[in-house]
Amino acid sequence: MKPMRTIHMLACVTWLTTPLAAQQRHTITHEDVFLMKRISAPAISPDGRWIVFSVTEPSYTEGEQVSDLWVVPTDGSAEPRRLTNTKGGEGGVDWSPDSRRIAFSARREGDDQSQVYVLDLSSGGEAQRITNLSTGASSPLWRPDGKAMLFSSMIYPGAASDSANRAAAAERRARKYNARVYDASPIRLWDHWLDDRRPHLFVQSLESGSQPRDLLAGSQLIQGAGFGGQLGTSGEDLAAAWTPDGSAIVFAATTNRTDWTHGDVVQVLWRVSASGGEPQRLTQGKDDYDAPQFSPDGKTLYAIMTPTNEHTFNNRRLVASAWPPSGSVAMRVVTGGPDHSVGTYTATPDSRALFFLAEAGGHQRLFRAPAAGGKEQEVGMMTSGTFGSLQVASATTGGALKIAAVWESATNPPEIVRIDPATGRGTPLTKFNTERAAKIDWQPLREFWFTSSRGTRIHSFYALPPGFDSTRSYPLFVLIHGGAANMWTDNFGLRWNPHLLGAPGYVVLMTDYTGSTGYGEKFSQDIQFDPLEGPANDLNEAADSALKRFRFLDASRQIAGGASYGGHLTNWLAVTTTRYRALVSHAGEWDLETQWATSDFNYDRERNVGGPPWEDHPVWRTQSPMRRAASLHTPVLVSVGERDFRVPMNNALEFWTALQRQQIPSRLIIWPEENHWILRGENSRFFYEEVAAWFARWLGAPAATGQ
Repeated sequence: MKPMRTIHMLACVTWLTTPLAAQQRHTITHEDVFLMKRISAPAISPDGRWIVFSVTEPSYTEGEQVSDLWVVPTDGSAEPRRLTNTKGGEGGVDWSPDSRRIAFSARREGDDQSQVYVLDLSSGGEAQRITNLSTGASSPLWRPDGKAMLFSSMIYPGAASDSANRAAAAERRARKYNARVYDASPIRLWDHWLDDRRPHLFVQSLESGSQPRDLLAGSQLIQGAGFGGQLGTSGEDLAAAWTPDGSAIVFAATTNRTDWTHGDVVQVLWRVSASGGEPQRLTQGKDDYDAPQFSPDGKTLYAIMTPTNEHTFNNRRLVASAWPPSGSVAMRVVTGGPDHSVGTYTATPDSRALFFLAEAGGHQRLFRAPAAGGKEQEVGMMTSGTFGSLQVASATTGGALKIAAVWESATNPPEIVRIDPATGRGTPLTKFNTERAAKIDWQPLREFWFTSSRGTRIHSFYALPPGFDSTRSYPLFVLIHGGAANMWTDNFGLRWNPHLLGAPGYVVLMTDYTGSTGYGEKFSQDIQFDPLEGPANDLNEAADSALKRFRFLDASRQIAGGASYGGHLTNWLAVTTTRYRALVSHAGEWDLETQWATSDFNYDRERNVGGPPWEDHPVWRTQSPMRRAASLHTPVLVSVGERDFRVPMNNALEFWTALQRQQIPSRLIIWPEENHWILRGENSRFFYEEVAAWFARWLGAPAATGQ
């Protein structure tokens, strides 16, 4: 096999300084990974001249992390400039229609909760707070005329005023008992317990002394037990958008959240007047809707639609309807579907086309689709790296279309770029991490494809260790991604960073097994009724393919590990093969039945198997690692966050008990302060050290040895 040619999509730009001599570079360290500055999504001004973004400067010491807003001109005529300098970070940046001011949410000195602030970039000065709600304010959006602000807040049941919310909060603090009481699911998510507060939308004029208006207070919609927004790791979102004339708001909300354990909870689109009143339902049927936007000419409503059917996974479609509607909207599919799942999207200023991001073959690529419908086309041809957080200016500057995004690769930490809309080439506008990245001894990811025994083409990345020498022999580390609806991407990661994991001298193999995204809808769906065995076979066959292709791999020294669904598959490998000398499992499922019953997310688990456990579908037995505990032989490092509600700690404890009962060498790490991910700096450092020590113990000397 010829060696893969590595070509950077942004080859027209010198991302790094002149390459250092090999002896001047150093092996990647945890500090290199953890202390890289973290760049947030760009917010491009409507006139396309400026980009505001957040830069987080991490720290191992809790409380010393710094996060501030920065601004950079899109033409690259000046270096980025810091806009804020406060202890707390800012979120939800939105530009005023005249491109002079920005709004954002922040919790500053004197604030009990995050509030909305406005900063005038044209005149300078300090940001001014415009809200003062006891329940806080987030996700600000300017009205199209720039004279009012839309935002959201989490409200107590029945509270029609801020004083009522204050009273409800005080009453709960004064209770002499401490109990959580529920009448329906869901009851918790990721790492926190849910309560009975729900998101409301508010409008507040920017005139001095104006008070916010709760648009949903008193409506029948919010009184239903099933009402809510989209639940996520950062809160509950109603995905609101102003209508073009500023008279109303379109938002996404569910009315059937109480179906959580026995059906699909779907968001539908609603319209509510900017003066309040009963919201009108816009979309019908059982499909799920999110992320509404309007075309610049105001004639089209767009949204993301995910079909709801018998499958556990479906690609996201970009849909559209004429605006304004006479009643319910009739959505047509513009792009996305069997081939691509649409990520962030936006229309061009002339309203004739749309740009969107979509996963494809290990990269998140930029596509363009006609607004009238038709085949999407990739903009340029991405051969390395990945885009994120796409933004398109709503107006052209000098006739030029301005597009911004985050670009990164496994060896280029994230930076803000301006994208050429014709070629897809990016010009870096920031270089916060390039100097540090240039000093690391690492190589871009390489890749290969093979055809599995089931006749399916499977894609893999692999990362080479520092000081790689193809004449030497290296252990193979099979690194398994979570999801399963996910894919390995050519990006820079903090958790399970392949270069840091391979630093002791391992070649790290990252395979997109059946069930992964980015290879068509059917490939993602084919994991249904085969949750572990088929994907695990793909992993083993990918390792076999790599061993046949690359003489520098030592077949006698293979190790494997992963987290979340990657932990599930690791646990399956522990009971089905002895090819790996050692395994590392973080947040891994051990018993399909107890994971179904205790996880915060239930229904898709039983649908993936065929029905609930009491219906005795065979997969509950045949693909549950616990049922095969007699076959445990491989040493396993088991890790779990005590606050993990997605794969609760009982799974790790059950696995640990089985390993100990079978007298298999094993080590258990419980993280009292962590949830599904290990996020704290010193905990992360310790985890990487433990992984390295565990594999070194079972491989012998981890450094590469000559043949």
